[in-house]
Order: sequence, then structure tokens, then C-alpha cells
Amino acid sequence: MNRVVVTGLGPVSSIGIGVAGFCDGLRTGRSGISPIGSFDTAGFPHVHAGEVRDFDPSAIVRRLDVARWGRSSLFAAAAARLAVEDAGLDPAAVRRGRLAVVMGTTCGETRPMETLTQRVVSGGFEAVEPELVRQLPARRLANAASQELGATGESLTLSAACAASNYALGYAYDALASGEADVAVAGGAESVCRFVHAGFYRLGVLTERVCRPFDRERSGILTAEGGSALLLETAEHAAARGARPYAEMLGYALNCDAGHMVAADPSRIAECMRLAHRHAGIDSSAVDYVSAHGTGTPANDSAEVQAVRAVFGEPMPPVSSIKSMIGHCMGAASGFGAIASALAIRHQFLPPTINWEHPDPELAGLDPVPNRARPARVRVVQNNGFGFGGNNAIVVFGAAA
Repeated sequence: MNRVVVTGLGPVSSIGIGVAGFCDGLRTGRSGISPIGSFDTAGFPHVHAGEVRDFDPSAIVRRLDVARWGRSSLFAAAAARLAVEDAGLDPAAVRRGRLAVVMGTTCGETRPMETLTQRVVSGGFEAVEPELVRQLPARRLANAASQELGATGESLTLSAACAASNYALGYAYDALASGEADVAVAGGAESVCRFVHAGFYRLGVLTERVCRPFDRERSGILTAEGGSALLLETAEHAAARGARPYAEMLGYALNCDAGHMVAADPSRIAECMRLAHRHAGIDSSAVDYVSAHGTGTPANDSAEVQAVRAVFGEPMPPVSSIKSMIGHCMGAASGFGAIASALAIRHQFLPPTINWEHPDPELAGLDPVPNRARPARVRVVQNNGFGFGGNNAIVVFGAAA
């Protein structure tokens, strides 16, 4: 089995676009939350989200006609382009059929879907332009990234709710480790939209202005958007071109609960952690930092900490949530966590949980890296991703040899 390394990062987020901006956002504890500008929020009690306000796809992508693609697809393509550029890789230099693209998402192209629905309701199917219909399929996310890179390997979009990017990373890992590909771009993309915002509000898990994971007063998520992509290579391929890896992807694990559609199960999350450690060939004591799913809802944060405590015992490793800064990017969320994990290893720091003020007695013993990034020795990072439908996915990264 081939070793797999991370050689390029492509974040398109509300706290920064590109590695330098995103890393600076993490290290300074920047908030990317702002009043929603992408749709009319009249009638909504909660009107804040993590929008990428300064996203100009035409400034990043080279091959796509941006007018023909939806926002989520453009996030995916831009993130992929940034990742290959960060890695110093010319996609044309990769052997034909050996560059794969795997993108995760929760909802796919939500904005074209909303527009199409409005047109049908107001004017019937005759009011819908064919170009709008072409933008609709979720598979377009990976297709956009593949076309942008000229990649001729496997092109796959996975929908596994908010664990989707970790699923994509696991799929890419298998392709590389087994020798089916030499290089893979993996991550996820999502867009802020009215129906997702309304859905989470109706579910009762949308907070008003501030997401505060692991805080006693936490009250819910903030919807968010962006594109996250990591360039993965076999260690042999990376060494042959003189690439400097950020980290090695040591392994991953997936499991799926069948007990409840939306309620996380601490025992199953703990089982997924143990499976990930086993696949990565490490003991739990080797983990220096956990990049948490950390949504900021009372139930989810409690379940995640219960699982961490069950696996690691006391003391638990530091556990922080970057959703406090960027919001919940749904299918792209664990991809951003993976990018933060690689940066933590490269730069030897722990990203903070901002907005943390009140210790929760039920989460006693937790170190959420409150409010400020912290210098630390970081050799192994566990990146958590959990989603509705019981989707659990955990990826483990280690310092590159």
C-alpha cells in the first residue's frame, strides 16, 4: 500500500481565500460571520451566516466559463485550482487517468435549485432556461474541478451530509494507497441559500449571531459556505517531483448509525474514532489535537465530548472547533477541518474556538483552545466529521516523515 501525503491546500472561506489568508484567519481568531447578503432575509429572525463575500471565481479559475456553472461548483473548482497551485503541481504533468477528483457536498447546487423552483412556480416549466437546468446536478461539483484542472481520472461527487468532505478524503486515500491513482484532489463545496437557512431555523438549531461551540451558553449553528480542497499524492509521486508535504494522511474510518436521523450517538462516534486510530496504526495517546466537528448545538457538542472522553480518558487532548470562526459549511466543513489540521502540523499551532466564555460543567476537563491560537507540538491530528443520517467520518493526519 502506498503512503499518502498532503502537498497542497485550497481554502475558499469567509476568513480567507488561499492558504495564507485562511491560515492568518485561524491564527488571529478571525470571524467570517456577517449579515446575509445573498438573499432577502425579510421575515427571518436570524440573518447572519458565514458567506464568502469577496469570492470572484474569474480571478481564480482558468479554464471554466463561470457563467455556465453554479456557485457551489465554482467553489469546488476554485478550491481545486488553489490546491494544485499551492502544491506547485502542473496537472498536465500527471499521467493520463491518474489524477482523480472527489468532492463532498450536502445539498449540491442549492442556488440554481431555488431559482428553478421560483421560475416553475411563477411561470411554469416554460419559464426555465435550459442553462439553469444544466447547472442543477450535484455531480457538477466534481465535474467543475476536473474540467478546471483538465483531470482525466475518476471524477466523483459524494453526498454524506456534513461528513461529506471526510468521506471524499477517505475515498481519495483508498485510490492512492491502492495504486489506482497517483494524485487526487479531495474536499467539498456548499453555498449559503434560503431553503437551508430556513430549514435549520425550523429545526431549532440556528443561533442568532454568534456560534460558540463547547460554551455553556451555546445555542446552535450558523450556516456557511465555501470550497475546501486538499491535494493528495502518493509519497513516491510527491518525492519524485520534490514536493514538500504539509502532512501525511495516516488513515481514516467511517461508520453509520441507524438509530436516529439527526441525533448523534456518542458510542458510535467513539467506535469510529477507535477504528480510525487502528487504520492509522496509532494509539489514542499519539493524538496531539482534535479538530472537532463542534457545531455549537447543545446536543452535538455534548455527544462529541462524551465520545472523546470515552476514547482518550483524562486528560483529553485539546479539542477546538473552527466553526466558531467560519460557521457550518455543511459538506465542505470537514474539508476545512482537514486543511486546518494540515496547517496545525506545518506551523505547530492549535486553531482556537472563538466566542468561548462560559465553561460547561457537563464538558468538564475539555480544553477548547479558547479564543486565541496557541503554539504547540503537533505531530498527529484527528479531524472529526459527523452528519445527519448518522454519517460519521474521521481522518487522521501525521507529520510527514
